[in-house]
Formats: sequence, structure tokens, C-alpha cells
Amino acid sequence: MASLLIDHVGVLVTNDPELGPGPLGLIEDAAIVFADGVVAWAGPRAALPEAAADERVDAGGRALIPGFVDSHAHLVFAGDRAGEFAARMAGVPYHAGGIETTVAATRAAGDAELDANVARLIAEAGRSGTTTIECKSGYGLTVEDERRSLQIAGAHTEEVTFLGGHVVAPEYRDRPEEYVALVCGEMLSACAPHARWIDVFCERGAFDADQSRVILQAGRDRGLGVRVHANQLGPGPGVQLAVELGAASADHCSHLDAADIAALADSDTVATLLPVAEFSTRAPYPDARPLLEAGVRIALAADCNPGTAYSTNIPFSIAVAVREMGMTVDQALWSATAGGAAALQRRDIGHLGIGARADAALLEAPSHLHLAYRPGVPLIAAVFKDGTRWPSAID
Repeated sequence: MASLLIDHVGVLVTNDPELGPGPLGLIEDAAIVFADGVVAWAGPRAALPEAAADERVDAGGRALIPGFVDSHAHLVFAGDRAGEFAARMAGVPYHAGGIETTVAATRAAGDAELDANVARLIAEAGRSGTTTIECKSGYGLTVEDERRSLQIAGAHTEEVTFLGGHVVAPEYRDRPEEYVALVCGEMLSACAPHARWIDVFCERGAFDADQSRVILQAGRDRGLGVRVHANQLGPGPGVQLAVELGAASADHCSHLDAADIAALADSDTVATLLPVAEFSTRAPYPDARPLLEAGVRIALAADCNPGTAYSTNIPFSIAVAVREMGMTVDQALWSATAGGAAALQRRDIGHLGIGARADAALLEAPSHLHLAYRPGVPLIAAVFKDGTRWPSAID
């Protein structure tokens, strides 16, 4: 594989404190070399080795950042819920039951339609700088529909999550314990070979703590990593359950008390914040500052789904997190890159240290600060994945 030099980088964000100051490991007037799909060299241009690479890209003073790591997405679905969104904007409160609309559409869709939608959304995410994305099932809620959802997701990303515990399937509405048994039994057996993670929506209108624990433990026993939708709609047991089970992440974290924050701080569980969900449901934004002050690691993800956050755009998530959740631009960018990698328990992505996967986004801006400074502006000039330009992201 040919090597690639990106030269004349105005500000290089490495997320490696050994390469530059601060958590972002910033290097000004920088260069970086990709070889064999990984970062081979990074540093000031003045220290660039001679004949460093076979190919050269002139960044022209633009900023280069690690590719975004979106650790929470629901991409396998059919239809949309634009009418539901419009109703919320008119004052109708959100509740978890709207998921059933997407379940009906997804069950009725063929594999080709679902696959095309996933491909479309991943390409869309790539155009805004996302180079790794997690993808959940959860809109099938039958053994066969969950299995095929995971197989479709797995054709596009290695970060695949079984979410049979999204809500109780409509045909089991009056028999929730039977549905929990199905998820833990036949459905899990069919789905576990196609997933890396198991997740559950631990929330009123979905699954209580006991039901969630049973589902997550069953998945863990089958070798799946644990993730939890936690404390989105109100205070609840989700965060404590995530910590109890050693989950990689507790996602949403919109309603936390001091005990929840302390539990996260004393654990390895990442708190994933999803500001587009609050934007799209008119819910209050969580304050990230108590989490940051307690030393909790935060991931920032887009939560793309057709009901409550129909966006793949991480720069928009960063801008909202800075404006509404008390994060600095540096904190938000770290959370959308290294934080997302931590939520997926990955060390090869989310940073541009030596040996990291060569996934990066070149900004149409001299600094990463423009991600929040210029909200809504398409600032991605080019995307690199595994050390080469990523055509699907820039065509």
C-alpha cells in the first residue's frame, strides 16, 4: 500500500498528549504520514523526514482531525416519522411508543431496501467526517427481522449491536415477560453470531431494571459486550445497571443524580451524550459539566434514528453540545472522537497517534474551533479512511 503525506496542516488534532499539548495533542504547522493503513509519523513540518511518503496532499493550512467515531446509531429501518416530529414541534410530548411505527415499516421492507438505507446513511455520515459508526437492530422485534437487521448492518460496519430489547414487540404488548424470554432465548441465539454488543432500552415505556438485567446478562453470557440506553426520559435505574454490569457505555444520560455521576466516575463505563435527541424532542439538554468535573469519560454521538434524532451529522452534535450542554469545543471534539472510541472499547481509532488507524477528516477551516463556531456549515474538505481518500464520503 502506498504511503500518503498530508502536508501544510494548520492545526493537527492527534488526541495523543505525547505528540502535542493538552488532551487533543495539538500540533501547529504540522504534517502527518499514513502508511499501510495506519499513522506512521506525525509532528511539526520542520521535523518531517525526507522522502516521507509516495503521495502528498497539501492541506493548505487547514485543520486535520481524527475521523469521528459515532458510537450510537439506529440505521436499519424503513420509512420515516416526519409527522411525529412535526407534532412534537407543535407541543405533543415524546413517548417511547412511537417506535412501533418504524417496526411496522421495517418488517414490511425487503432486505435490499433496508441495505440501501443503511448504505445511504453511512455515506451521509462519512461526508460529515464520520469514519466509524455503530449500528443497532431494534426495529424488527421478531427473531427473523432482528437477525436480518444485524446481518445487513454487519455488511457495513464491524460495530453491530443487538437491540431486541428496544421496546416490547406489539404482539406481546400484554405479555412483556414472554417477550423478554423470547429476546433472551430464540432471538438471542439467532442474533448473537451477528453482533458484537447487546443493548436494552431501560426506560419507562420499554423495560424496567429487572427485565433489562435479564436481557443484558443473557447477552453477556453469550459473549456480547454490554451497552445500555439509560436515563433518557427521566431519572431511572439505567446508569446504575450499566455500571453494575460493567457496560462499555450508558447512553443518553439526560437525567442523572449525584449517585449516578459518582457511579460512572468510579467505573470504566463511558457516558454517551446524544444532543440531537434533545434537540428533536424538545427535551431539556443535560449539563455535561458535572460529569466532566467528576472525571467521567464522555462520548458524543449522533443517535441517528427515524423518530427522535434523524441526523448523522456529528459536527452538528458538537455545536449543540457546546452551545447547550456546557462543553468546550475541545471537550466536545475529544468526546466525538476518542470518547466514541472508548465507548466502543477501541484503541485503534479516535486518535492519530503512531500506529492508530489512519482515519481522519480535513476541515475547510484553519482550526477545529470552527466546528462549533460555524454551525450548519459543511466544513469537511476531505475524508481519509485506512490511509486513503474515502470516495464514498466525498463524492
